[in-house]
Amino acid sequence: MRKGSKIFKLEFVEINLALLKSNAYLRFLFSNTDERAPPRASIRKSNQQHKRSRETMGDNADYYINQYGLCPSWALSLGYMGVAAGAVLSNWGSAWGTWKAGVSLLNTGIRHPGSVMKNVIPIVMAGVIGIYGLIIAVILGGNIPSPTVGTGENVYSIYTGMAHLCAGLCCGLSGLAAGGCIGIIGDYGVRSVGYRSSNISVVFSTDKSGFDEGGDEGNSGDENKLFVGMLIMLIFSEALALYGLIVALIVSQHSYPCGGE
Repeated sequence: MRKGSKIFKLEFVEINLALLKSNAYLRFLFSNTDERAPPRASIRKSNQQHKRSRETMGDNADYYINQYGLCPSWALSLGYMGVAAGAVLSNWGSAWGTWKAGVSLLNTGIRHPGSVMKNVIPIVMAGVIGIYGLIIAVILGGNIPSPTVGTGENVYSIYTGMAHLCAGLCCGLSGLAAGGCIGIIGDYGVRSVGYRSSNISVVFSTDKSGFDEGGDEGNSGDENKLFVGMLIMLIFSEALALYGLIVALIVSQHSYPCGGE
């Protein structure tokens, strides 16, 4: 009996100690949470302030999102760079082709004036490239909206600006490449047709003229074959600028409206 009572007493003591430890732990836990947790009044106040700030922003919420999202104020520069690239680069290619072909036309007209009007085609085709740039610049410039009056909010997105920049570069760089190609082909083509019409064999000689004149009289009609070949090369060179214009017209229709539109 004594052993049993001793065991019972030990178990009772251990249970009491465990209860005391658990109570102390719970008190410590709840006391820390009470100290760390903000009071209900402060939580209610912060919620009211957050709600008041959202009500204050109201319709201006899109404005703050646009300024740091897809519609910043500098997006307009992308569109105007596309306008400038389409006009300037196309005119550059047009001027380059006109210069190269025009110098050769005037040089050939001294020896063979009858072929001047026929060989003016490269200059006309080079001038058309500038019209492509004018068309795309006018279209892009008309699609760039101004900021809203009063609020000054930008309604032109980065997506639309990049599309317009891509359209201007497509048309401008294609026109530049086509103008250079037309100018070089026109330079050598006009000279070759003029020399063949004048029966000049392009072989260097010892006299002051630099060429051996004369040659075969039966081959005087070969300049027409040279002219047809030059014309075909000019047509395909002009097509390069036309391809760029078509792509630019398609890309310029892509747009992303901002909240203010």
